[in-house]
Amino acid sequence: MLEYRVTEDHAGVRLDKYLKKTLASVPFSHLFKMIRVKKIRVNGKRATPEQPLVAGDVITVRGTDAQLLGDRERKPPPPPEVDLSELKVLHEDDWIVIIDKPSGMAAHTGSGITGGTVVDVIRAYLGNKAERNGFSASPAHRLDRETSGVIVIAKRRPAMVHFTEVFTEHKAKKRYLVMVKGKLQQQAGLIDTPLPEHQQTAESRERRGVNMQEARTRYQVVCQTAEAAYVQCTIETGRTHQIRRHFASIGHPVAGDPKHGDFAFNREAKSKWGLTRLFLHSTRLEFPHPEDGRKMVVEAKLPEELVDVLKRAGLEAKPAAGARLND
Repeated sequence: MLEYRVTEDHAGVRLDKYLKKTLASVPFSHLFKMIRVKKIRVNGKRATPEQPLVAGDVITVRGTDAQLLGDRERKPPPPPEVDLSELKVLHEDDWIVIIDKPSGMAAHTGSGITGGTVVDVIRAYLGNKAERNGFSASPAHRLDRETSGVIVIAKRRPAMVHFTEVFTEHKAKKRYLVMVKGKLQQQAGLIDTPLPEHQQTAESRERRGVNMQEARTRYQVVCQTAEAAYVQCTIETGRTHQIRRHFASIGHPVAGDPKHGDFAFNREAKSKWGLTRLFLHSTRLEFPHPEDGRKMVVEAKLPEELVDVLKRAGLEAKPAAGARLND
């Protein structure tokens, strides 16, 4: 029989997810069966797959080491090689790492993405500290592959749980710098246009129609010409590609946007100003720290390649500071 005692880092994790990670060689369906027939108990009592664990809980699993643990000597595949020379760490402590992500780096692996992600880079940077009590350091929120700027990586499971609540309940304040096509009529405004759910399945759309989600983007023009505007944005909701879709919806698509943008304008911006990427940068993030809730403010200055584009376009960049912690 195997026995596990739940630590603080696993508090709040569902039993089935804990077991899937701890007993990786056991089929998930078999773990459910073992729970159902009481071969897996919590504190000596019958358990349910979805029950949240509490620090100090004792999980007992009936079976031999060979049956449950499998071949632990089997070597995992080697991690992909990464280049840490240009990694820009804005802040690090025992709970989080905050980096200035370059454009073109995906947060996670996915379709067509095999390596060189934020996950790969940060785990290579942390080395043997990348995993703690079964939790591997991971991005705590989304940032588009083409977007550069501030992204937070959780080093501990309680930090990830904390950020899930922070971003779900919109307790973080996000600020972006963006160049859009044309001249905006208002110096400041609010785009309050619902957006279709980005990941809604075709079956769901057919059954109940398009699911519209509320989305709000506030903007303020920094400077502009007849051809383009350099704008500062804050988002009150966190929808996929929100800024890109919102500005496209009002006829001012983001410069360099290959999906929602104006392709003719993108070609012109590349030939005239040297823009070869999406002009969207996450410049400032404010949030409560996972350790004690104190206010954390982190800023990343506009990348030099975008500063050069602004100069060629007759627009002026306002550089941001580094990182600072406000108590």
